[in-house]
Amino acid sequence: MGKYIFILGLVIAFIGLLLCTGFGRHWLGRLPGDIRYTKGGITFYFPLMTCVLLSVAFSLVLWLFRGRR
Repeated sequence: MGKYIFILGLVIAFIGLLLCTGFGRHWLGRLPGDIRYTKGGITFYFPLMTCVLLSVAFSLVLWLFRGRR
């Protein structure tokens, strides 16, 4: 169990490093399917496809960890 927590921590640190360096800044949150509505001074934004993509990625990671028991 400790080994899996350590690996998960490394993955989270790697993702944090990528985001701090600017990776994903131009496309993450601006995928086709993300909802953006602007009228006047009000903007509504919901990153629907970004949420779906992240959900699939996290589900895949959890599925891989669960399959190695």
